[in-house]
Amino acid sequence: MKNPLHYQVSEYDCGPTSMLNALSFLFPREAILPDIIRNIMLYSLDCYGPSAAPGKNGTSRMAMMFLSNWLQGFGDAGGLPVSSRYLRGKEVWIGADSFVNDALYRRGVAVVRLYYDVGHYVLLTGDDRRGHIYMFDPYYQEEGFGTEALTVTLDHPKEYNRIVPYGRFNRETKELYALGPMAEREAVLLFNEETKLTAERTIEYFI
Repeated sequence: MKNPLHYQVSEYDCGPTSMLNALSFLFPREAILPDIIRNIMLYSLDCYGPSAAPGKNGTSRMAMMFLSNWLQGFGDAGGLPVSSRYLRGKEVWIGADSFVNDALYRRGVAVVRLYYDVGHYVLLTGDDRRGHIYMFDPYYQEEGFGTEALTVTLDHPKEYNRIVPYGRFNRETKELYALGPMAEREAVLLFNEETKLTAERTIEYFI
């Protein structure tokens, strides 16, 4: 059974929450081992805030890179049929030929860093192939953003709570849901290797 995706419990834990949501989206809860949950929480929330308060500046890019590499190693060792790839800089954009969209087409997900007042991690779970991305933002919000371009929905708790147009992501500004300056961009792509679409498994990948 798959659980509904989770919301962050503080102002700071969007990173670990989005990584755990990625696994909840890809795998049934029975398959997710305690070791994975422990390590995601252990290695995230590593940035210090004002007065050297631990965790109050969220999760660093280095921590996300480490978790991506750790999950790939865990998958290679047979702990879970998971694979992961860390992207940065010019590799991170939204469009028909991007690594991110390709992952979504193949039933993978992407944890990306973008802007919501400050740097913020969210989970991308799908692409409607008509210029919109399905996204689960772990920052709970019921009301809309005052623009028809962004859809807020609570009707798909196991999949997404936002529908966002490609163009909003690709801005190099630090506005709502922009990926921001190219040099600061990052994403973690994750797959369940048992459900990942490949050329060998289905023609759908080419359509």
